[in-house]
Amino acid sequence: MKVILSVEALEPMLTGIGRYTWELASRLPVALGKKNVRYYRNGRWINDPGELLIDAARPSKKKPWPFLGAVRRWFNSAEIEFGDQKTVFHGPNFFLPPWVDNGVVTVHDLSVFKFPETHPAERIRQYEREFQMSMDHAAHLITVTESMRHEVMDFLGWPAEKITAVHHGVSPAFAVREEQELQVRLRGYGLEPGSYVLCVSTLEPRKKIDCLLSSFRSLPAFLREKNSLVLVGGSGWLNEDLHQTIERATREGWLRYLGFVAESDLPFLYAGARLFVYPSIYEGFGFPVLEAMASGVPVVTSNHASVLEVAQGASLQVEPDDLDALAETIRKGLTDEDWRSSTRTAGLRIAGYYSWDKCVEETIGVYRHVSPRL
Repeated sequence: MKVILSVEALEPMLTGIGRYTWELASRLPVALGKKNVRYYRNGRWINDPGELLIDAARPSKKKPWPFLGAVRRWFNSAEIEFGDQKTVFHGPNFFLPPWVDNGVVTVHDLSVFKFPETHPAERIRQYEREFQMSMDHAAHLITVTESMRHEVMDFLGWPAEKITAVHHGVSPAFAVREEQELQVRLRGYGLEPGSYVLCVSTLEPRKKIDCLLSSFRSLPAFLREKNSLVLVGGSGWLNEDLHQTIERATREGWLRYLGFVAESDLPFLYAGARLFVYPSIYEGFGFPVLEAMASGVPVVTSNHASVLEVAQGASLQVEPDDLDALAETIRKGLTDEDWRSSTRTAGLRIAGYYSWDKCVEETIGVYRHVSPRL
């Protein structure tokens, strides 16, 4: 099996799609052999995708391959002659290069089309330019949940046999931790284990962080004093009012906004939380929900289909725009010890079903489906 993986999503501050791309990039060579996997990014080959996690913010000193020369000759289809075998091109971030035919594309969600008001204008223009072309050149689509598979099937009018749902995995770094270990790692953030509610999310409109802040402010003062709210994630877009609300809540003393934290610290921030809240109204998968469950933390989620599919009942579900209901659900998540104990056990069990090795194995199965002669 020969594979070319597009790695445009890799950068030092990994988001969910970046994490997915990195897991494929690092595990495919193990499954297929190092010589059988190549990496492509914006018109040039990448020898070591790990370097993109360190140096992507700095201009590359390498010259790109001739855009209309060698690259076009190599990528004139997604089943490229490679010695005596063929090669599959996989675009794990919605898009294929224009010269690729019969490629594999991962469609994570349809938020740009269903919630365009929650995305920057340039991103919308990119999808208008490139998404349909990529669909025209794709032989098979991957979605990251079964519910998103049906949504994409209906939206694009694709037949069921040409779309496969492949769940993400979860890193073993997200696990239950001893309190002494947590105290050491959380000290630098001024946090104590079990003393805060955590939300990990980019500050973008569809994540409904504004609803979370409004609902949390309405909790009884003693709950907010005992359990501060901690936000982790990139600064996002279309959120000037939200940043002002964050500044106000910080001054009031019940909110800590940490921004983007080191990846090595993130598992400890999860494991130290008393409750995890993820009120996003629309997700393709919902990485943070799975990471929280794997860390042994009770979870409150929105009632969106893909997030519910991932949680498999091991969460409290709520409509995030119903501020009173969200506040009451958070209160229950903090105070109902019977629920906390049962959902913690269920969450750990369910998280154990998700494996990056399984994700890679099923992805390779899609590659073989596209190229049955391999």
